Amino acid sequence: MNDQSKLIPTNIITGFLGVGKTTAINGLLANKPEGEIWAVLVNEFGQVGIDQEMMPDQEGLHIKELSGGCICCSLGSSLHLTVKALIEQATPDRLIIEPTGIGHPEGIIDTLMGPAFKDKLDLRATICLLDPRSLGDENVINNEIFHDQINLADVVLINKCDLAEAEQVDVVEQSLANMFPPKQHIARTTRGQIAPDLLDLVRNGQLAAQFPEAHSHNHTHDHHDHHDHHDHHDHHDHHDHHDHSHSELSVATPGKPIRRIGNGSGLFSCGWIFDREDCFDYWQLDEILSSLEDIQRIKGVIRIGHAWVFYNRVRDEHDFDKVAYRRDSRIEIISTRELDWQHIEQAMLACLTTPAD
Repeated sequence: MNDQSKLIPTNIITGFLGVGKTTAINGLLANKPEGEIWAVLVNEFGQVGIDQEMMPDQEGLHIKELSGGCICCSLGSSLHLTVKALIEQATPDRLIIEPTGIGHPEGIIDTLMGPAFKDKLDLRATICLLDPRSLGDENVINNEIFHDQINLADVVLINKCDLAEAEQVDVVEQSLANMFPPKQHIARTTRGQIAPDLLDLVRNGQLAAQFPEAHSHNHTHDHHDHHDHHDHHDHHDHHDHHDHSHSELSVATPGKPIRRIGNGSGLFSCGWIFDREDCFDYWQLDEILSSLEDIQRIKGVIRIGHAWVFYNRVRDEHDFDKVAYRRDSRIEIISTRELDWQHIEQAMLACLTTPAD
């Protein structure tokens, strides 16, 4: 019989594209008990990896990232290897896994509950964040993965309640309350706030997927790089960057970004990494990114003179905020159809400006 006290408490935090998972995890990390070591595995559907860069840089925190696909299917083999390496390197007191917004949790749960980790991990409550406004979006409500993220969650937090109509929140809350098997916890929240004690709720093994085959298993990649050198970005020791999808990584130079594209599950992604010296006129760039159609998500960390900002668009809503990140500019677009990436790239490059002295 396993000694539960020696197992690593583990949580999966799910939710559809743009619901606020990274913000929620950052809130948990800010309240990490002093002296504890936590490990976080971040999985991005997009190509260039932005979520990891938005996470804190602090002692006792080990972050690994897998980008360019979903750990529930195309990166499934990497999930086992990455979790194993993370456990060995960090020896954490807690493990948190953030799948992509279009990730189906079932395969992840199966891996973490499998024989390889039965003596290492204690899989606790799976927490799903839900934007109540999603019920008004056909692209979301008709997505089977969206429904199974909720079906397989022990805890569902209705997020962004401050942005939704009261009636939308009421309808979602009532629908969740009528689910069977019942959820262990349903609550309203804003800005992705998760009460730390929810992490220790015991997983309900009766939860089942309604659409176990929902996630297509064909995530392909293509990319072009303007240079033939290997990527040599510096990382803090505890930010162990792992880009599974691209073995030949190049280095951007001023005015010549790296571009990587991929597709899967009916969505298309394109990511750019710009040289650190590239500086953008924010309002020109904002106009371009905000005018694009058929968008599910756009994320970016962008240099605008001496300041850097995080651009965040979820479907037709967007905002931006200053960030401490200073390494390079990155922009990731996820769309429901393949866009003219070359045209978009040229439009973005036209927004470059000379940095202020």
